[in-house]
Amino acid sequence: RIEVTPIVRGLLTEPSGNEDMPHKPVLLRCTGAKTQGGKDALCLEAKSLTGQADAVKEQLAKAIQDFASDKGSKPKAIHVTDLGEWIVEKEAAVEGALPLANKVALVTGAAGAIGYGICRALLEKGCVLVATDLPGERLNGFVEDMEQIAPGRVMGAGIDVTDKDSVAKGFGKAVEKWGGVDIVVHNAGIALVSKLKDLDMEAFRKLERVNVDGTLLVIAEAARLLSKQGIGGDIVIMSTKNVPSPSAGFGAYSSTKAACHQLGRIASLELAADDIRVNMVAPDAVFSEGKYKSGLWEEVGKDRMKARGLDEKGLHEYYRSRNLLKTKVTGQHVANAVLFFVTRQTPTTGATIPVDGGLPDATPR
Repeated sequence: RIEVTPIVRGLLTEPSGNEDMPHKPVLLRCTGAKTQGGKDALCLEAKSLTGQADAVKEQLAKAIQDFASDKGSKPKAIHVTDLGEWIVEKEAAVEGALPLANKVALVTGAAGAIGYGICRALLEKGCVLVATDLPGERLNGFVEDMEQIAPGRVMGAGIDVTDKDSVAKGFGKAVEKWGGVDIVVHNAGIALVSKLKDLDMEAFRKLERVNVDGTLLVIAEAARLLSKQGIGGDIVIMSTKNVPSPSAGFGAYSSTKAACHQLGRIASLELAADDIRVNMVAPDAVFSEGKYKSGLWEEVGKDRMKARGLDEKGLHEYYRSRNLLKTKVTGQHVANAVLFFVTRQTPTTGATIPVDGGLPDATPR
């Protein structure tokens, strides 16, 4: 049923009349019930759906088209004998003016400063949210906080981005809950402070597994699901100012994030034909957002303070004072860049928005 669900969701999506966002997605509830549907339901026999995914999609498309020709609209439910039922659901509270109503957003590395800013912004624009991070109390508490913002529109999914099966299961939970995914924000990443001459290879490989392997696995799973739905989508990769402007002692982080960034650029080339846009956001340091602190800076902050002879307040001020605008970079600023891409303000893919207050050594911009 999980394999068929995103196909059904794509086929039940309505046209929007907007060339940049041509589809009005629906949310699907997969009941698994052996019912007979209703007057607005399309009823099929499981044996009528045969062959590989493309063949099943063609058969379902024809059945939906025939139903729409006869009834004047697409079905509100699809019942397949001995397989289950998919019921179209809409979130009435977010219909209308909100640009991302009924879109499903999956965010990795959600339970931190940048993740909090992104998840809150997506909810405020109408998304339903799949917040993912390593399983445990941190993620559970984060999901509870998000539920306070948007009751009924949040679910958590524990994901280890270095594990292919874990990534697939996390996306599968999104499919089971709401029928598919429209937006993927890949924010999971870790850092390490070490000069190259002192760099421990196993520590470096840990960063490779999270920052490089994790990016590849998330992009690949997102690409498979979005292609199966057939209604386009958006992937945003969290890059860093360290890609164009690396720092001494940050070689492991800078190099692995550069690989992460390059994977995003390549994905933009490979997925554009399916109207799947892939873009990058490159922030400078974000230390906290609301009550959420950056997991990355909790890990490396002491070393950065020691290297510069600063306390925590002094480190924050150092990062503020080094940019041209003399500004603090926040999770909300990063979220605004994500929203620019996923609300499709311009026809753009393969691009990067720097969110750093203006760093001359990070040019060309």
